[in-house]
Amino acid sequence: MQRSRIARILQALTAMQSGQNIRIDDLAETHKLSRRTIFRDLKELKEIGVPYKYNAKTGGYSIGAGFFLPPTDLNREQAMGLLLLAYQTRNHINAPFKKAILLAAMKIENNLPTKIRQYCSTALRHIFIKAEPQAEVNLLDEIFIQLQEAILKKRVVRICYYLPEQQNSVTFDLGPYRLMYNDHTWYVVGKSSLHKGIGAFKLNRIKELTILGKCFIEDERFDISEYLGRAWSMVREGRLYDVKLKFVPEVAHDVAEVEWHSTQAVRFEEDGSAIVEFRVDGLNEITWWILSYGDKVQVLAPRILRQKIIELAGKIIRSYQGRSPPA
Repeated sequence: MQRSRIARILQALTAMQSGQNIRIDDLAETHKLSRRTIFRDLKELKEIGVPYKYNAKTGGYSIGAGFFLPPTDLNREQAMGLLLLAYQTRNHINAPFKKAILLAAMKIENNLPTKIRQYCSTALRHIFIKAEPQAEVNLLDEIFIQLQEAILKKRVVRICYYLPEQQNSVTFDLGPYRLMYNDHTWYVVGKSSLHKGIGAFKLNRIKELTILGKCFIEDERFDISEYLGRAWSMVREGRLYDVKLKFVPEVAHDVAEVEWHSTQAVRFEEDGSAIVEFRVDGLNEITWWILSYGDKVQVLAPRILRQKIIELAGKIIRSYQGRSPPA
């Protein structure tokens, strides 16, 4: 539901909560909308769990007084921060419980002091956060809840997991340690019978999941940051490399403004270019990041990474040679 639609429906909810019956025609006239649009918005409210009722005698809608929260003691910045997270950034990642997040935000906003509510409503209409690419996870809420329950109760889960490189599925047992969001998708990290050790598995590749009756003992020394180590993203290859890159002035500041890795060091040259250095575990993941900058970056070190980029660039060129573009 878009923020503008949320704002206008919240106004109606305020009256509905007070016990007053609000008719569709009144909502349509107040908000200068068609009856069809009002019915569509009410349908969305019902889908996220707002328990409004229709009174056949009055022809209006109302909400029980006990549904919303009591007045909240939040200042303007606290309220704005919470609502910004709920309304805007909930779509920035593929978050579970999106409907619950939206409903919680509506409860909070509806009970803010009038001045703070009006300020937040106006301010949020002028903020836009572009959603990042996300891997689609079917039944994300269901899988997430099952894994969270297994983690809290230290229960082993049996997973049917799709392996795209083999184009088939495997079934194995997993003692889940952590849920982690990284690289546009959710992972579960834990000790698996597939690897005989710690592994990370994408939730969108889980086809079936069953919580078993047996428990597992988590390694108390396990640390997610240590597990990821100095990998560029999350896959360690067992060897550290000192990577040195030169970015042209056109993109130098854009690259330098972002902390891509915890070991990052940046030095600007007199011509405006930037020398960016990392110490990473493995080269495969950083290779694809480097290629995304095309001719705007040059690998200075190590030699093996420079050669890797040259070979991949050659393959890209050859894939286009002798081929006509599709009609």
